Amino acid sequence: MSLPADEVTQLLKAWTAGDEEALEKITPLVYAQLHQLAQRYMAGEHSRHTLQTTALVNETYLRLVDCGQVNWKDRAHFFAVSAQLMRRILIDFARSRGYLKRGGASPRISLEDAPSVGKEADSDLVAVDDALKALAAVDERKSKVVELKFFGGLSMEEIAEVLRISVDTVKRDWKFARLWLLRELGEAN
Repeated sequence: MSLPADEVTQLLKAWTAGDEEALEKITPLVYAQLHQLAQRYMAGEHSRHTLQTTALVNETYLRLVDCGQVNWKDRAHFFAVSAQLMRRILIDFARSRGYLKRGGASPRISLEDAPSVGKEADSDLVAVDDALKALAAVDERKSKVVELKFFGGLSMEEIAEVLRISVDTVKRDWKFARLWLLRELGEAN
């Protein structure tokens, strides 16, 4: 489902200004897209996985509502923050289950199909998070590009909008970051 960007942006700004009706109107619009993002993460999890898609969406949504008065710039900003929250929730969940740092003996992670993180084990998610933290120490923007694409499912154009850079720069950053992370994750195994 494609969200009407202008409508979402206006509702986010109204919500920021304290309009509770705007929150009621925006909820079904963003909830559906948050659910799609969560489904990507959870698609390949084993049947015994205790964190369900709806629980991930609900936890993300509750944290968004509890954020207080965030000055939402636009739809892309909202989904960038949502992606960051989903990442934190998933990583916290994986760490709480006692998985080894950096994935232990888990298989290599393919970044070819970025949004398919749900097909990897929790330990792989922790390894990706650790690698992203290491990348952020080297280049924060490249780390953000990966986070927005990998966890947020944003397009190159949306990432460019959020980071206020050109689409070509996003593509270069993605290419570099992907190769860097593959090297980093390969060393973890």
